[in-house]
Amino acid sequence: MGEVSQRELVKIVLRDPLHWLAFGFGLGLAPIAPGTFGSLLGIVAWLLIPANLFIQLGAALAIFLAGIWICGASARRLGVHDHGGIVWDEIAGMYLTLLVIKPEPAWILAAFALFRLFDIWKPWPIRDLDHSLHNGLGIMLDDVIAALYAAGILVLIQRIIV
Repeated sequence: MGEVSQRELVKIVLRDPLHWLAFGFGLGLAPIAPGTFGSLLGIVAWLLIPANLFIQLGAALAIFLAGIWICGASARRLGVHDHGGIVWDEIAGMYLTLLVIKPEPAWILAAFALFRLFDIWKPWPIRDLDHSLHNGLGIMLDDVIAALYAAGILVLIQRIIV
């Protein structure tokens, strides 16, 4: 598809349910920091899904597996690997990060900040995966690893503090 104007992209996303999902129900169309908006949607999803471990883990798995297909198909249709507006991967990564915290505002904020830090910074092996895998799994995995880094730090902080 190549480069399209923002106006054309909005039309494409709003007309195609697949892009609408990949773009986080339209949040990925934000002109600034679409990944941040996608991450915020991950928090909303986590807050809406019952706080039962098995339900949360099942939801995380479903979001991840659906994301492989959704992100890959959207990227193929757009002709752009990991288009900045595709934020389903940020939704999934943020959701995964939140699985290790207490549902308290300070922990949610810390999870958000750490996930965004690792998602933007992309330390090893995140950057390598982002550049080497060119399909839905590649789009999803860099955010999953960013989530694992953030979750690991959150677990360590919680063990020190509590």
